Amino acid sequence: MADARSEWYQLPASDVAEQLVVDAAHGLSSSEATARAAQHGPNELREGRRRSSLRMLADQFTDLMVVVLLVAAVVAGMVGEPHDSVAIVAIIVINGALGFSQEYRAEQAVRSLRAMAAPLARVRRDGVTSMIAARELVPGDVVELETGMIAPADVRLLRVRRLRIDESALTGESQGVNKSVVALPGRSIPLGDRVNMAWKGTIVAYGRGEGVVVATGMATELGRVASLLDEAEQLLTPLQRRLRQFATQLAVVVVLLCTALFGLGLLRGEPLLLMFLTALSLAVAAMPEALPAVVTVSLALGARRMVARHALIRRLPAVETLGSVTYICSDKTGTLTQNRMRVTDVRGTDGAPIDIARDEGAALARAMVLNSDARLVNGSGSGAGDPTEVALLDYVAGSGTDIADLLRQSPRRAELPFSSERGRMTTLHTAAGGESMLLTKGAPERVVPRCTHVQLPAGRIPIDHAAVMGQADEMARNGLRVLAFAVRDVASRDAASLDAKSVDGQALSDDEERDLTCLGFVGLMDPPRDEAASAVAECRSAGIRVVMITGDHPATAGAIARRVGIVDGDGDGDGDAPRVVTGAELERLDDDGLAALCAEARVYARVAPEQKIRIVRALQGRGEFVAMTGDGVNDAPALRQADIGVAMGRGGTDVAREAADMVLTDDNFASIVSAVREGRRIYDNIRKFIRYILTGNSAELWLLLLAPLAGLPLPLLPIHILWINLVTDGLPGLALALEPAERDIMQRPPRPPHESVFAHGLWQHALWVGLLMGGVALLTQGWSLRHGLAHWQSMTFTVLALSQLAHVMAIRSERVSLWTQGVWGNAPLTLAVLGTVGLQMATLYVPVLNGIFKTAPLSAGELAACVALSCLPFLAVEGEKLLLRRGYQYASASGRAS
Repeated sequence: MADARSEWYQLPASDVAEQLVVDAAHGLSSSEATARAAQHGPNELREGRRRSSLRMLADQFTDLMVVVLLVAAVVAGMVGEPHDSVAIVAIIVINGALGFSQEYRAEQAVRSLRAMAAPLARVRRDGVTSMIAARELVPGDVVELETGMIAPADVRLLRVRRLRIDESALTGESQGVNKSVVALPGRSIPLGDRVNMAWKGTIVAYGRGEGVVVATGMATELGRVASLLDEAEQLLTPLQRRLRQFATQLAVVVVLLCTALFGLGLLRGEPLLLMFLTALSLAVAAMPEALPAVVTVSLALGARRMVARHALIRRLPAVETLGSVTYICSDKTGTLTQNRMRVTDVRGTDGAPIDIARDEGAALARAMVLNSDARLVNGSGSGAGDPTEVALLDYVAGSGTDIADLLRQSPRRAELPFSSERGRMTTLHTAAGGESMLLTKGAPERVVPRCTHVQLPAGRIPIDHAAVMGQADEMARNGLRVLAFAVRDVASRDAASLDAKSVDGQALSDDEERDLTCLGFVGLMDPPRDEAASAVAECRSAGIRVVMITGDHPATAGAIARRVGIVDGDGDGDGDAPRVVTGAELERLDDDGLAALCAEARVYARVAPEQKIRIVRALQGRGEFVAMTGDGVNDAPALRQADIGVAMGRGGTDVAREAADMVLTDDNFASIVSAVREGRRIYDNIRKFIRYILTGNSAELWLLLLAPLAGLPLPLLPIHILWINLVTDGLPGLALALEPAERDIMQRPPRPPHESVFAHGLWQHALWVGLLMGGVALLTQGWSLRHGLAHWQSMTFTVLALSQLAHVMAIRSERVSLWTQGVWGNAPLTLAVLGTVGLQMATLYVPVLNGIFKTAPLSAGELAACVALSCLPFLAVEGEKLLLRRGYQYASASGRAS
């Protein structure tokens, strides 16, 4: 056998069989097939190495924040508070269990979606045709293909009969490709134009064929695309980057401040043991151990919501990542469109629309029905046969025409099948009154030249070929696939002659396709999804640029892009001149040129898989955060390279789903908008939790640092600090994860991918509001001591705890007043606050707890004073939000507080 080669499409069919040392009529012998299997291996794609369940679980505990919390747990044990240590470890375990459970379930769900691309193949060996497992195929095997089959390997076609293959999953071409066996001279012919090849994983839409296997497994075009996945890098999500940075910064600050507190206490003569316990307790309190739990719960709840909205999250951080996306690079076929051909325009040769339900359109409707090998199922839009012909029948049926009656009145007597070389199909039928007629359909450039007349409502007139072709070209410029229909009445004598020559119903020749009368043109398109335009518009309002990257024809890509709003008639969505960039243009650009082009281009057509990766990388190189959506094998490498990959679960391929972070179970582009909204909401809520926890910790630090400087005793005991940390902070903080999305969430620009989690005034808020809360607690301590109140420490403890609860209600929004939102706008949070207030009261008024927390019951007047003082931070934050709404604080940095 000759060496494997990639230019099989250039060779005549006989030379291919000779090169592969096989007799096409007999096939390989069993012994030869066994020998070749040992040489080439199984015909299957190499599956990427999967994480084991144990590794998946271990990964939940290797994040830096979790490591810091484990250290905090050890510190808590050293302080002598084992209950606190156990609580921290429990939070870490729950966080890890949630993350593991979600990732494991998502992985199992994706595995259940996976199916073998071609589990069986019809192969000829030892002169006998039989079905074998597709993985057993070897180069040189002769295989047979027919409608509904999936090509089991890369096959050089030897014989075809009206064979049409759907290659949309591999090339992005929405229209089926008509196959032939003719050798194609010349090098570098695009994959979609190699019409004498059948590619592994593509679907036979119509007809039959036979060919010899030229490549198997990873040597196929499908395998080549799958191997590109190894080149794509797995990147940290914005959330992971921000939390790692946050943990590192916070650990340094906490260590410095606790060391300073310890030193100040010793300088004031405080007992060494007390200051040691206080400093360690404050270190534990300052570490937001609930943060990973809040993050995971937020993501898990988001993932659950996304499942209800037809999106399966394979990796939890992907929910948040969509909130950072600045570009969505979308495939066209099956993502923005329905992946189903439909008739969208029917016109006469004069350009006037034709209503096939009226008399003037009856002849065209008849031709659409009779010149077809497709059949509708129960009169619906579903049918058997070529998708284009099914679309034609569906359109005619929708006009009220009785298709079955037409078929009965005018049975087919002979045919000249469609071929890609001829570009047309002709059938002979019995007409009314016993006469006969020839019907021809095909590409306008193949049908119109054979016409001598045109049919208009006023009658039949001689044809003006240039004018008629101009009408067809105008329809094609709108991105339509245009078919011309023509008719010729056949005299009885000629019809008898044709019948006499007929053998097996296929005796017609090209010579009969003459003196035709052109009836009109039918334009078809794979139309956009109903929701696509509104989804694209919402993305644009959210500051997200949508880019179409497809392997389809430039005119079709441009037309769909205009219809869904990616570009408009005069330019793209941002006012630039309209442009469809082709793969050939990309091939000529270096990386710098591509980077400049990506800033303006919105539509790419005839793009190869390697070029999709280049586009994504070029955008990432410009600092953009890129999501890639798609359903085909050709999308998989870019799905993996993108910051987040979104695959289609219903019509998508296994390779695409494996590469993706999220799978849309309804294959609906509009679901991405829900994901973006959910991601932004989650990030908002995580920021709110950080704002809340840092401000509370800041208040504790200010209080403990300023009290010694003011000559006051330590205001809080270690047990007070731990109580506020684990209970007052914990329950309301977790409830913040359930905060609904703010009204303007989809009118904001995307966050810069490298933006700090402390941006837009968060750290300033934590400092000044923390100082205010600490100052109010310090004022309470000083006032109580000055008036000789024995319960001064209980009052200080209570004011600090209630201040933090008032603060969490105020920060439910960074701009909108609580009174506008409504106290019960987040019912779980309100209930958590009320419950925590009850627990705080229990530490004061339950005798058994007085001994544990070193507290004492407060009088009604003392409690009223504590409540009043605790409201001051709430009023101050409401004032801050009023200033933000009027454009004052923090606006200069970002244009908005967020």
